[in-house]
Amino acid sequence: MALAKAINESLRRALDSDPKVLIMGEDVGKLGGVFRVTDGLQKDFGDDRVIDTPLAESGIVGTAIGLALRGYRPVVEIQFDGFVFPAYDQIVTQLAKMHARSLGKVKLPVVVRIPYGGGIGAVEHHSESPEALFAHVAGLKVVSPSNASDAYWMMQQAVQSDDPVIFFEPKRRYWDKGEVDTEAIPGPLHGARVVREGTDLTLAAYGPMVKLCQEVADAAAEEGRSLEVLDLRSVSPIDFDTIQASVEKTRRLVVVHEAPVFFGSGAEIAARITERCFYHLEAPVLRVGGYHAPYPPARLEEEYLPDLDRVLDAVDRSLAY
Repeated sequence: MALAKAINESLRRALDSDPKVLIMGEDVGKLGGVFRVTDGLQKDFGDDRVIDTPLAESGIVGTAIGLALRGYRPVVEIQFDGFVFPAYDQIVTQLAKMHARSLGKVKLPVVVRIPYGGGIGAVEHHSESPEALFAHVAGLKVVSPSNASDAYWMMQQAVQSDDPVIFFEPKRRYWDKGEVDTEAIPGPLHGARVVREGTDLTLAAYGPMVKLCQEVADAAAEEGRSLEVLDLRSVSPIDFDTIQASVEKTRRLVVVHEAPVFFGSGAEIAARITERCFYHLEAPVLRVGGYHAPYPPARLEEEYLPDLDRVLDAVDRSLAY
């Protein structure tokens, strides 16, 4: 099924299995969301469980916090990535802090769904990648699936988590299809996965960039180079052990994400792996991402986003050491 459909089916299962699960957001009910990710859920579960809200992100998250305090498990949708900032205060000062503030007595099982990233030709504030802002905040889990199967199972795990989860959905991959085994036993929510074995260099990515890295590995294979591709899946916490094991084998690492390279999640990965693998690395850890500039108009976004050539250039530079 498509990635968007997998999230829909996962939310349906969560609603069906736990009456305390609620879905809230702008146009999530009658319309089914602007990407139709929640299509049909209000019809089947009622408008008291799939709730169309006013255009007020701070109010959406604030209400979810209150509901979670009363024992509910709200799943809230921020319609587009750039719309999350009116709710940023609620997320970082309340949602992320309540567990510590109450010395562990209060849990806030809230999932904040955020369609994010570019590649769809959208207007301003509709193609941001703000994951590093949330990963910097203690008390939040930050994850992003790259495929339909992970989208289904990671959403299940996010809803069941007693800690708040920021669930970044790569909107350019909503229509990518893949096999989904709804009876499988999922791996850990924050575990990285090797999606392609290789020996010469490791490519690490998450969300929308995993597919690109697989394409890069295909192109490199035509030149006789063997690239290993990691799907990180989680930005906070990060599965550094899996990255380290891969780098100790390949001795080179390139980290790829859509967000700007400057102070991005790739910087943390580069620093940690340099500390952990200093005597294994044969080249500095390189990063490929967006530029330190506002996201451009749609006609220029392909120049802004990482592409096959930019990642291959980083591979070439790493292998040249």
